Amino acid sequence: MLTSKQRSYLRGVANTETVTLQIGKGGIDQTVIQSAREALSARELIKGRVLQNSLETPDDCANALAETLKADVVCVTGSTFVLFKRNPQHPKIDIPTKKNPKPSKK
Repeated sequence: MLTSKQRSYLRGVANTETVTLQIGKGGIDQTVIQSAREALSARELIKGRVLQNSLETPDDCANALAETLKADVVCVTGSTFVLFKRNPQHPKIDIPTKKNPKPSKK
């Protein structure tokens, strides 16, 4: 579970990221779930887009993927959403904590 400060920090980090996941009219199927799982383990933070021809809303897609992958929804803006899941073996992104309130952006 992310705090509001952590969400804000991750939104700023995701601002410069490119879209790594696109959901079309096929919706969320096994290939989308698998590619999202691989991207999350490699990057920890992924940005996804729901295309106009999709029958699902960006909110529904983000929440369904987050529940399936046990990730956190950082934000949903327009047709774009951001998911975060910490990689316990190889953490890549430092998020604000009580011990380190201002981590450096990479």
